[in-house]
Amino acid sequence: MPAKHIYKIQFINQGQVYEIFAGGIRQGELFGFLEVEKLVFGERTTVVVDPSEERIKTEFSGVRRTFIPLHSVIRIDEVEKQGISKISKPEGNIAQFPVPVYAPSGDQGKKR
Repeated sequence: MPAKHIYKIQFINQGQVYEIFAGGIRQGELFGFLEVEKLVFGERTTVVVDPSEERIKTEFSGVRRTFIPLHSVIRIDEVEKQGISKISKPEGNIAQFPVPVYAPSGDQGKKR
């Protein structure tokens, strides 16, 4: 039986660091975006509820897949076990790439 892949994706959104877990990632159909699908959240098996996980769970409620700008991605790891999804403040020296990404034009290599 093939192993189930779980990915931990960390990205910056509105000045905060989001950490989510998903069953699938790939280069998105939209240029410059990472497509993330099969989002995985912890089950409520205990009485204790983690407010940071509840906040991100609510934000992604009903989302089948999401598209994250490539320049916002901090890190992607393939992990053995799912962790706790969360939203946190950035720590240390985290910055987005300052340059925009442009699609190549169809007339490359032509002399003007």
